[in-house]
Amino acid sequence: MVQRIKVNFDTVEAMLFFWQTTNDREKVTEKYLNDVADMEGLKLIYDEEFDGESVRRAMSAVSNREPFQSKSKKEGRFWNNNLWMLEDLEYTNSMLQPIKKLNLDTIIDEINSLKVSKNFETIEVFFVPFHTDEYIILDNKLIINFFRVRPDFASEKTYIGELEITDFIKEKIIELLN
Repeated sequence: MVQRIKVNFDTVEAMLFFWQTTNDREKVTEKYLNDVADMEGLKLIYDEEFDGESVRRAMSAVSNREPFQSKSKKEGRFWNNNLWMLEDLEYTNSMLQPIKKLNLDTIIDEINSLKVSKNFETIEVFFVPFHTDEYIILDNKLIINFFRVRPDFASEKTYIGELEITDFIKEKIIELLN
């Protein structure tokens, strides 16, 4: 039975600092790049094509405004998405604000009323800026690609794909539990 759904956007907060600093044409240290690459949220998405070195290299190229030679599609997409964030930091902030206000307690009872095959007391929902995937499920963790968050200014709602953000998370938590 799910007791708590914890939202973690630490990686996005760290990247927001990176995007703002880079946008202001200031430099971030190599240590900062390594610290970000070492964050739990990013470590959850690493595989044979995309790892901490991929993150560090792409962020360094973005920060130094250098061309980037990607070794995989995932690296190239991560680099490109980071450039996109720099184009309009107000839009980037509008992507982050709904995540900061998320209250997923409202879906716990509904999730607990369903027949599921797995039982976790705590589910962690990570928002992480990453590459090609929309989301990844690992054990009791749902990792959502921050770059897929889409605010709709007309309706004042936020979407991931075609679903409103809370509905998307609920659907993926149900998938995680089955």
